[in-house]
This record gives sequence, structure tokens and C-alpha cells, in this order.
Amino acid sequence: MSGDVSLAADVSYPDPNGYDDRKAVLVIRQSLDDDAKEAIVALHGGGMIHIAWRPSAGQRVKDMEYRVGSRGGLPGGKSPDSLVPAIARRIGIEKKGDRFQLYVSLFGEPMRAWGAPITLHIDGPFYVGIGFCAHLPTTLDTAMLSNVILENWAAAVR
Repeated sequence: MSGDVSLAADVSYPDPNGYDDRKAVLVIRQSLDDDAKEAIVALHGGGMIHIAWRPSAGQRVKDMEYRVGSRGGLPGGKSPDSLVPAIARRIGIEKKGDRFQLYVSLFGEPMRAWGAPITLHIDGPFYVGIGFCAHLPTTLDTAMLSNVILENWAAAVR
């Protein structure tokens, strides 16, 4: 794709006993190389939500993490167990020029921007997609992404 993009999806984890660091992701990236420049938003199994970006090929990923509830905090901690099943049923990412914004709906309310946008220049054409990161190569797990929207204009997430 090229230009402005909106991508959003409902996220669920069928196995409530999975581990906290599994994550479903929405990604916009310069290429399919493992270390490509990219921006992603993710919902972790433990309820943490984050926006992450790789400023250029080969560099380490930077991120901003968000946790909800009394045990939350930045950084460290996790979302309270009582909230994890209800947290962030829908996440989104919007690319408008060089600005990437995380969008979240916690309890089914309309999507709203979370945190400050990041600035990252990605040349068109670029890749847009969904994914899952298990972090534990020997552990099988599942995330379900549904009601996916992908539009070639900003503001469709809202």
C-alpha cells in the first residue's frame, strides 16, 4: 500500500490460561525483511497494549506500553486479572503521513487514540498486515483477530 492507512481488529485469546507475553499485532512495515523499519500495535495475553516501532532497518525496536488498572504502571506490572478478559477487545493503528497512532476500545465503546503518536517515515509502497508473536518457541498458542478493517485512508479506525 501507500499513503494513509487505517487498520483495526477485534482480538481474543481462546485459551484463558495462556501466558501473558503472547501478542496479536497489527503491523505497517517498509519491507518483509526481519529487521525492516516498521510500526506495530499489539495486545498481549496479559492485557498490556503497546505501540512499537523500528526507526530504521537493523535497529532495536522502541515501544510505549500501556497497562490498565491498579497493578498497572509504566514500565512493569500487568493489567489486573479481573480486567484481562474485558480489556481491549479492539485495537487499531492509523498512519497519517509520518504519524502512527494507536487506537483502543476497552469495553466496546468507540475507538479512541491512546498515548502520543509516533513519527516514522515509511516510503510507499509498504506492507500492512496482522500477526501473532508467541515468544516461546516450544509453546503452542492461538490468537483470533476478527472484524478486521483495512482502508487506504486515515480516520477509518474511528
